[in-house]
Amino acid sequence: MPTVAPRELGFSPLRLERLDRFIKERYLDSGRLPHAQLLISRGGELAHFSSQGAAREGSSRAIDETSIFRIASMTKPVTSVAFMMLVEEGRVAVDTPVADVLPEFAATGVYTSGGAGVPFATRPTSEPMRMLDLLRHTSGLTYGFQNRSNIDAAYRETPSNAGPVENWYGDADLDSFVSDLSRLPLEFSPGEAWNYSVSTDVLGAVIQRVSGQPLDVFLSDRILGPLKMDDTGFVVPPEKADRLTDCYAWVNPSISRVMYDRGEESVWLQQPRLVSGGGGLVSTALDYHRFCQMLANGGELDGARILGRKTVDLMTMNHLPGQSDLSTLSRSLFSETQNAGVGFGLGFAVTQDVARTMIPGSVGEYYWGGMFTTSFFIDPVEQFHIVFMTQLSPSLLYPIRRELKTLIYSALT
Repeated sequence: MPTVAPRELGFSPLRLERLDRFIKERYLDSGRLPHAQLLISRGGELAHFSSQGAAREGSSRAIDETSIFRIASMTKPVTSVAFMMLVEEGRVAVDTPVADVLPEFAATGVYTSGGAGVPFATRPTSEPMRMLDLLRHTSGLTYGFQNRSNIDAAYRETPSNAGPVENWYGDADLDSFVSDLSRLPLEFSPGEAWNYSVSTDVLGAVIQRVSGQPLDVFLSDRILGPLKMDDTGFVVPPEKADRLTDCYAWVNPSISRVMYDRGEESVWLQQPRLVSGGGGLVSTALDYHRFCQMLANGGELDGARILGRKTVDLMTMNHLPGQSDLSTLSRSLFSETQNAGVGFGLGFAVTQDVARTMIPGSVGEYYWGGMFTTSFFIDPVEQFHIVFMTQLSPSLLYPIRRELKTLIYSALT
């Protein structure tokens, strides 16, 4: 993929070159990461696009611009954009109660006691769960992997005893997922705290009910197709299977990494019944670059208008109660961001106070990442964005996101 001379786009060539050296010496040569791909774009032009490392274990084939990665929670912004398209059409609103669309949640209460074999007791919510709460993760829902409460323990075994609620490759579909989830208590009353959760998966069910289309079809017809994100989807088709990279996980300090999902045998080679709007997509760096560029352009790319400019503005404002940040509201043991100085919009983390983050950046920068250490951020002040791809879980094992961000901002001239 051709790039423009970095100096013409306001970057120091020497300082961008040291990015690749840093990645190689710190993460690839040490075996911490299997591979890495970094894209930096400014003003619609590529200033930097580099690929390092093998696509698959034991293969001489290096990753390249065609490599397909599991982007996990970088699916969430795509699903959030899809929901806001329905808002723009007047079919639903940000403050619509979730139970108006998903009546299964009408009687869902807040945890007071129970668990570990004891029936749950609940109290009514102080306020109804609204679409806003799904978008900004203040719904009271959680993730099974949070491992901090009787509620997330219950997520690891559904009320129907069919396995975990988040069983993306089991027999459940979005309707049965919502049914099982709604029978479990909320961790807190909606709007009272922030907790990283399956909220965006519930939002996917909302999109499906409101639009009358399966979630994967809606995303394909309304976002991925118009943006020409041709290699992005919930399944890798047979003709592209050889492009799916291997994916690894860290287990313990004595083992650098183990295979998590082998590319040639991947579960992403089969169509899931439970389509995860919170984490199910695969994509390429160039495809996700197009999604970022659409947002940076105010909702449009190459003549395809996805959202209105003011809707993008609304999504990238801090919507946490009282304009607080995550260090004040978060109860989450894990998310894809640091908390200090960071608010949350309608699908994105949003930088509110650069000094408190202790990393170079801009007020209003918005971003997110995925469990396999993929990430992106968009800086509307400096008018550039980045996409980083690799495949290692968990994503916060190494501080590579803040390191790359520091190095990238230091390259601005």
